[in-house]
Amino acid sequence: MTDILEPTDTTETATPAQARTTEKTVGGRKVTLTPEHAEAFGRELDELKDSVIADLGERDATYIRRMIKAQRTLEVGGRALLFGGIFPPFWLAGTAMLGLSKIIDNMEIGHNVMHGQYDWMGDPAISSKNFEWDTACPADQWRHSHNYMHHTYTNIVGLDRDIGYGILRMSSDQRWRPYYLGNPVYAFLLMVLFQYGVALHELESEKIASGEITLTDKKEILSGIWAKTKRQTLKDYVAFPLLAGPFAPWVFTGNLTANLMRNVWSYMIIFCGHFPEDVQDFSIEETKAETRGQWYFRQVLGSANLTGGKLFHILSGNLSFQVEHHLFPDIPAFRHAEIAPNVQEICERYGVPYNKGSLPHQFGTVVRKIVKFALPF
Repeated sequence: MTDILEPTDTTETATPAQARTTEKTVGGRKVTLTPEHAEAFGRELDELKDSVIADLGERDATYIRRMIKAQRTLEVGGRALLFGGIFPPFWLAGTAMLGLSKIIDNMEIGHNVMHGQYDWMGDPAISSKNFEWDTACPADQWRHSHNYMHHTYTNIVGLDRDIGYGILRMSSDQRWRPYYLGNPVYAFLLMVLFQYGVALHELESEKIASGEITLTDKKEILSGIWAKTKRQTLKDYVAFPLLAGPFAPWVFTGNLTANLMRNVWSYMIIFCGHFPEDVQDFSIEETKAETRGQWYFRQVLGSANLTGGKLFHILSGNLSFQVEHHLFPDIPAFRHAEIAPNVQEICERYGVPYNKGSLPHQFGTVVRKIVKFALPF
């Protein structure tokens, strides 16, 4: 098998003089990882990752090709049915199929392909450097804001822009301002318009608001966002409705509803993987000169999993295994279900909390956190 392409390792290695004990309080319990335990913890997780990489092959290639085929079938079938959307059963079925195709395109295919999970196959159609997805966010901007910024600085306040997406207060380390009284409203708007919230991510709106940078500094980024958003808008709300002739209103509303389905679902899965109760954030000071084991420790404490069946995991892009994804973002995501018991067992032996729960439970704690951090106390 061709070797998998490894992402750049951005974790710093602490020298023996820098090595320190890491402590966090989770659910009222102090969690401690000594330098020796951190080294052993990291070594065991590295070995687990290496065992998966050594096993990559035809099974993984077959899986992603089947997902692409299923996504294309759903999209073509959904768009065809919407052309007969004047009949309610056709509209409902077409909209559902198109919504599912967008979810699979974004979650199970686009997100995972752009992480380089299938670069080892050497197939240009699913190369992380070339892939473009069915959403408003330009792929090249996503690869920087997500693959680099988020996965390098996961849950580090001031570095990871996914903490609040530049508009929400999701940590006590974010200084409260009266603006944050609107936290629940901003969160709802972000949920229904999620593809546009993600598209604007690379603008660094929080820095624009603080005066650190101006829109002029982001001229090239804005140009990319505008070009991709315009293309998506023309495709879903102009081209396909016009092709439907007299049935244009049904195609337009079907596309609008399918995009809403994708937005709400993606928002719920992503927020439930990052912001439930007991998920930890970190300061820049806490994470200086991290060892590999300490980086793994931060990934586990800064993530939460969702329980569910096989179809649920596929529709989540296997981001329902957010702990494993943050540990090993370049491993094909469908493998996370297989290694999750191993990861949990390793965490239990080292006393590292492993956060998992159902979608309703985790989302309930996310909503409580959004409301809690709207207030100054």
